[in-house]
Amino acid sequence: MMTTYFILIATVLISIGAFQNGDWWDKSVFYPYLIQRSKEWWRFVTHGFVHADYMHLIFNMLTLFFFGRAVEEAYAGMFGNQWMFPLFYVSALVVAALPDFVKHKDHSWYRSLGASGAVSAVLFSFILLDPWAELRINFIIPIPAILFAIGYLWYSTYMSKQQSDNIAHGAHLFGALYGMLFPMVFHPSIIPYFIEQIQHPRFFN
Repeated sequence: MMTTYFILIATVLISIGAFQNGDWWDKSVFYPYLIQRSKEWWRFVTHGFVHADYMHLIFNMLTLFFFGRAVEEAYAGMFGNQWMFPLFYVSALVVAALPDFVKHKDHSWYRSLGASGAVSAVLFSFILLDPWAELRINFIIPIPAILFAIGYLWYSTYMSKQQSDNIAHGAHLFGALYGMLFPMVFHPSIIPYFIEQIQHPRFFN
């Protein structure tokens, strides 16, 4: 669980620092136009450590805190080492941002930031491991994890097509899909495990 705590603390400190330093913030955000033209590839990772405001930061870090520890522990057991979880998290930042890079690399006005893509990947890895776990929408309304996943994927797909707000729904969607794909590729036995779990609903009180 140490990697989860390290990522969380680093993200909080870097985000707070970026709130106070506009130049730091500007050099960290995901900016496909500059990535394409100036080869500023680091933005694929650094954008996950800066946030728009404190609420954005708090929501992402609470989600990482509650689910990252369980996923990190499960990955350590599955893969037999402590390195797969940080590899998973950093690669999720990159993969979640790729669709927006392709879509907006010629748009000088487009920027995005935040850990939401990687956090979505963590959450969906957790759902793959425990599909009938109790999740709480806005930390209040209880819902089985698998039902939340279906709703989340539908909503993210729909909103990414609408483009009616300033939220990177595409990053949420591809982060979530990557969160399921990564363990399936590197530990295929999780697929029959997931199917077995789905067939035996477990409802909470």
